[in-house]
Amino acid sequence: MRYRLAYVGIQVQDMDRSIRFYTSALGMRLGRRQSVPETGGEWAELHSAGSKQVLELNWYPEGSRFFKGPYRHGDELDHIAFECEDVDAAYRELLASGARAGHPPFEEGRSILAYVVDPDGVWIELCAPSSGPGG
Repeated sequence: MRYRLAYVGIQVQDMDRSIRFYTSALGMRLGRRQSVPETGGEWAELHSAGSKQVLELNWYPEGSRFFKGPYRHGDELDHIAFECEDVDAAYRELLASGARAGHPPFEEGRSILAYVVDPDGVWIELCAPSSGPGG
């Protein structure tokens, strides 16, 4: 399986405040913003002019299994995302390689996603376009 780093996601305490900061202070542009029923939270995708890199902001309510609170400065890395051809196969392959299960594959919008956890507790997202309607 081949993997390609797709973007970096960080966990934020206040989504509106963080979007204002990254768009005003750093000149980023808000691409998409969406609620996620599976986590009870939401995410926002930010872009910098001239760059293919994406910064994803993630907010989760306290009590969600995705919430890594309490918030501590410097601990806000949420996950690292890798694109792959087959999320289901990649998920199984990484579990067999020693990763821990984070969240099994699921469809979100036009993507198929899954999460595994590395030996140090960093969440790794696996993502691919959905082959279903709209994908």
